[in-house]
Amino acid sequence: MTDIEFYKSLSLQKIAIDDVAIGLRQVGEGDHLVFIHGFPTHGYTWRKLIPQLSQHYQCHILDLPGLGDSQWSDTTDFSSKSQARYVMKLLEKLGIEKCSLVAHDSGATIARYIAIEQPDQIENLFIFNTEIPDHRPPWIPFYQKVGLWPGGPNIIRWLLSQQWFIKSPMGFKELYTDESWLEDPSNLATYTDPVIHSQEKAIGALKYLKGIDWELVDAFKTLHKVIKAKTLILWGEDDNTFPVALGKQMIHQFDGNADFVTIKDASLLPHEEQPEAVAEEILKFVGKG
Repeated sequence: MTDIEFYKSLSLQKIAIDDVAIGLRQVGEGDHLVFIHGFPTHGYTWRKLIPQLSQHYQCHILDLPGLGDSQWSDTTDFSSKSQARYVMKLLEKLGIEKCSLVAHDSGATIARYIAIEQPDQIENLFIFNTEIPDHRPPWIPFYQKVGLWPGGPNIIRWLLSQQWFIKSPMGFKELYTDESWLEDPSNLATYTDPVIHSQEKAIGALKYLKGIDWELVDAFKTLHKVIKAKTLILWGEDDNTFPVALGKQMIHQFDGNADFVTIKDASLLPHEEQPEAVAEEILKFVGKG
């Protein structure tokens, strides 16, 4: 069974939390490991890690409001802190008292806030290529500003159907070190097709994007030291969205409780490009490797 077939074999639940429903897939046994995706991905982004990590953990793979198989309403608050509160309520509803978090990109901003708010619940924190205090990634603030303007979602839907846009820096050029990955529909179509074919999905994705809280990101400069969880920061070395040199600077903001590992031949999505190396580092960090 391929990793894609394995992921698609997992049953989907939709767990109602306040005014949203979080998509949830579960597999494995053992300590709890919760996966929090970023933008523009959803739970599918973890497909290459789940087969190996589910041999050691009970894995909980989320689709956050706005992306994937989640649901949202007109009253939904998409801010990073609110997304974190939805996840914390989900953990409570599932009866999970202690867990570790695996999180990427804006999902790692959400995960860091959870680790700050619930320091005794989060044992380990694994974060990948994520927002950095006092840094703004290319194009994201622009899309946050204009994406929900009248007509904006339809323009985005059209752009995502254009291969020139997909391959451009304004699109997905920076996702992968090996740009041939952009040619493989199994890598991107799962993220782009729902948005292309549904205005509601496009609006949800843009609401998620707009909710990224830069004030919170900048506050991490002092808040990182509050995190009690043992933290492993993994970074694709070729990332131009969140440059590795800036990522490494964050290590000094933690209270001596974090390690930094560079993943070679990977860019913004090291867990997709180099899943074996990433899984090995995670398991080694917790003494299961």
